Amino acid sequence: MNPTPDSSPRDPAVFSSAGGLEPAPTLITVTHVVYGLHALSLIVGSFGAVSIIGSFLFGWPSLIAVIINYAKREEVRGTWLDSHFSWQIRTFWYARVGSIVVFAISLPLMFVLIGFATWGIGIFALGVWAIYRITRGWLALNDGKSIAPRR
Repeated sequence: MNPTPDSSPRDPAVFSSAGGLEPAPTLITVTHVVYGLHALSLIVGSFGAVSIIGSFLFGWPSLIAVIINYAKREEVRGTWLDSHFSWQIRTFWYARVGSIVVFAISLPLMFVLIGFATWGIGIFALGVWAIYRITRGWLALNDGKSIAPRR
């Protein structure tokens, strides 16, 4: 007897004809919304008074997106959306760690005035990296594919 997930609303993943778990359409929509919230933060940072990465890390859209990721993560386990949720969560936390590293390197250098350039270059690079990660992930989602790190 093949195990099948419970068809209750609490278990939105069902077995596909290919034998793997297929996510419910609502979870695909949630994943699009999360990418959209992250993209909104990046856009606000591009046109606002804060940096792209500052908006991405501290803006409410990205914070809400990460909360949604953690809240819905169990529902996507075992589906191809699981890779997108991991990708989104890692993008947020790696950007946060990267900004701390840039700050830690730039702070002592600010005393010799080279730190301002280091800070600006580092924050710019993190912003470009975040844009790349959100774009690459969202394109894979639009194609109905999981997102796997390049090796």
